[in-house]
Amino acid sequence: MKKIVALLVALMLLCGCTAALADEKVELVVLAAASMTETLTKIADLYAQVAPNVTLTFNFDSSGTLKTQIQEGAECDLFISAGQKQMNQLDITADPAVNTAGLDFVNEETRVNLLENRVTLCVPEGNPKNVESFDALAERLKAGDVLLAMGNSDVPVGQYTQKILAYYQLDEAELAKKGVLTYGTNVKEVTTQVSESSVDCGIVYCTDAFSAGLTPVDYATKEMCGQVIYPAAVLKISKHAEEAKAFLNYLMGEKAMAVFESVGFAPVN
Repeated sequence: MKKIVALLVALMLLCGCTAALADEKVELVVLAAASMTETLTKIADLYAQVAPNVTLTFNFDSSGTLKTQIQEGAECDLFISAGQKQMNQLDITADPAVNTAGLDFVNEETRVNLLENRVTLCVPEGNPKNVESFDALAERLKAGDVLLAMGNSDVPVGQYTQKILAYYQLDEAELAKKGVLTYGTNVKEVTTQVSESSVDCGIVYCTDAFSAGLTPVDYATKEMCGQVIYPAAVLKISKHAEEAKAFLNYLMGEKAMAVFESVGFAPVN
């Protein structure tokens, strides 16, 4: 009888400990590309219903800036980049030609290609300069009668834009000297320049165009700049790796993906 009582007490204590762990408050720090600001903020509200003990703290910026912050010691449980390059630069299993510093932050077992975006050409309301396609943009840039906003070379949207310029055999340095290019430190800055009509057009992601209420006039093809893949991974420096994995799994689920798709993201095929 004493053994049975002792066993029941032990089970009660175990259940109590398990419940305490389930109720333990956890803060997950998520560093994510600026183009995910609206969607992740909305998903956070949904996730609160699933994991009320988890608080999500987001830091949105260009992927290059976030990569540098991680490298310099910023707290981060989950990293979502707008390009493979920035994730590879933190992944010890990546090509050493990309991860030149030999950084080892990525838990490679958790790394996934989460989403695909599209690079789009947008214009201010009314399209004052009548820029209607990438083909037309290339000709107008050569003529020097249009001002294009693009991302800096250290952010993915800028790197995709550089590929588009190369596709049309346009020299970025020469265009900059002609004064037909202006830059943004992240995709949100480029979108703002277009929205405020301070430029004639800009190259952004379709998700940012959607969020800003801009209508794309053309979409870049795979031949122009390749696929726009957003990789995600739990980092080895995470203080809450299991909770970070759970949130990443949620992001790949039906409810979160519906939010992503509503603004132009798509699952990676």
